[in-house]
Formats: sequence, structure tokens, C-alpha cells
Amino acid sequence: MTYLGLALVFVAASAAVALVAAAVRRPGRTWWAATAAVAAVLLVLTAVFDSLMIAADLFRYDEGALVGVRVWLTPVEDLAWPLAAVLLLPALWELLGGRDAPHETRHDDGLHDETRHDRTRHDGTRHDERTPR
Repeated sequence: MTYLGLALVFVAASAAVALVAAAVRRPGRTWWAATAAVAAVLLVLTAVFDSLMIAADLFRYDEGALVGVRVWLTPVEDLAWPLAAVLLLPALWELLGGRDAPHETRHDDGLHDETRHDRTRHDGTRHDERTPR
């Protein structure tokens, strides 16, 4: 298997998880914008630092396993790993309930979840509840 083939397996798997997360959790535009911004930053940093490490001769690639396209000195296949990470990690966060922090929902007492949470003791009773001693 070529380096590109291996990278595409991971990107495809990450993209599938991201699509499931998008369908199940329906993240908003802010989530997508943040994910895109992180992807851009990670791709630039990968190109820069991989190129610096290649220039310093810290590692070499088997040229026969590469496509041959490069961004500066970085083989294009190396850009698949940050792309897979930026697709997979936020998607897993969403699917595993990372955004299940209290939402802005109103209850019959007019309090938001954040307020309700702040007013709940560890034993489950509310601060404003009177308990006999």
C-alpha cells in the first residue's frame, strides 16, 4: 500500500465519522467555521514544520511510495493526517456528548439550566429548598 492509500483510509474513516456527527448533532455555523479555521492552521503548520524537519534531514521518505506532489518540501500525503485529525476529533467530541453542557432552556420556574445547575447541591437538593435538620 502506498503512503497516499494509507492516508486516504484514515481521511475517509474520519470523514465518515464527521458526517455521522453532522447528521446526529447538527452543529451550527460557528462549529463549522471553527473546524475550518483549525484545519487551515493545522495544514499550514504541518507544511511549514514538516518542511523544516525534512530540510534538517531529520527523516526521509521512500520516494517510490509517494505521489510526488509537494507543498514546499512536504509530501502532499503528509497533509492527510492533520485533515483526518480535524475531522475526527471534533466529530467524536460531538458524538460523545461534549456539547451536552447545560443549554439555554427555560423551565417552569423561568430559570436557565446554567442557573439551575449552579443552584443544585452535590446531594441533588436545591440551595433554595428547605430541608429539616
